[in-house]
Amino acid sequence: MQRRHFLQLSTASAATFGSAALGLPLTGRAADAPKTIRLDYATYSPPSLVLKKFGWLEEDLKSSGGSVKWVLSQGSNRALEYLNSDSVDFGSTAGLAALLARANGNPAKAVYVFSRPEWTALAVQKDSTIKSVKELKGKKIAATKGTDPYLFLLRALHENGLAKSDVEILHLQHPDGRVALEQKRVDAWAGLDPHLAASELEAGSKLIYRNVNFNTYGFLNVSDSFAAKYPDEVKRVIRAYERARLWIIKNPDETAKLIAEEAKLSLPVAQLQLKRNDFSNPQIGKEHIDALRAAAPILLDEELVRSGTDLSRTITALIDPAYSQGLIRQA
Repeated sequence: MQRRHFLQLSTASAATFGSAALGLPLTGRAADAPKTIRLDYATYSPPSLVLKKFGWLEEDLKSSGGSVKWVLSQGSNRALEYLNSDSVDFGSTAGLAALLARANGNPAKAVYVFSRPEWTALAVQKDSTIKSVKELKGKKIAATKGTDPYLFLLRALHENGLAKSDVEILHLQHPDGRVALEQKRVDAWAGLDPHLAASELEAGSKLIYRNVNFNTYGFLNVSDSFAAKYPDEVKRVIRAYERARLWIIKNPDETAKLIAEEAKLSLPVAQLQLKRNDFSNPQIGKEHIDALRAAAPILLDEELVRSGTDLSRTITALIDPAYSQGLIRQA
């Protein structure tokens, strides 16, 4: 029995020494990490397009036998659905959309800011006589429920003395909302870039209401379960996003060309979309908590969450700056 016990200890020690010699943590990737990391990519998230194009995360995982699966998200609502159904591990969304989902039971955790965008505004068709939000009373408006443009619309209405019941909202995905506007099937559209930029430049659509403060940040979210089980992999993904962010800052012309190619856009549209993004502060934290606290009342006012929901507590549960600490680099 003593000899067997000694052999067991010797084998374990050798395995530990081997991991240390290779520079791997004792709970190394090969032992406890998922074989495949599933991420979304989206035309409204330029870093996701850069990362997918160049394969830097695949390159990082290859040496340890890991792989990447990319899933297209057409809007925050889709990304959050994928997270909630365990179809992806990471999803790209607007901040307020992530808060709404978290408040309604979606186990999303925001760990990184992929951009500070002005990606939504209220648009009307080029020949429309509507010039203000107040003139939208009784009108049809396209918006994608559960996304930043939808919540932007509600906040714009409230700021101008209107309620959701004062308009007719058609729940269309972002590309379909653009088509509905240009075909005059709706009077206005709460658009999202790059579709919004394309409609402006290619169809002459006019922006009647802009408010950068009503555009919440672009969050990279991870499921609670993945974050708890694989914290090192969360950091690995953030490091990859950091590489993409820094590349974008240093290569704006190449980034615009890449966005145009990946999203099948004209170069001027991609350039306009890129111009409306700020990539300077990816560290999630107090700034984003404050922005969500300012925006949160609309969720209660419009009964998008259960009455009595403690949104301040939900925001604290949503935003977790710990994973990106020490990983953010200066451009």
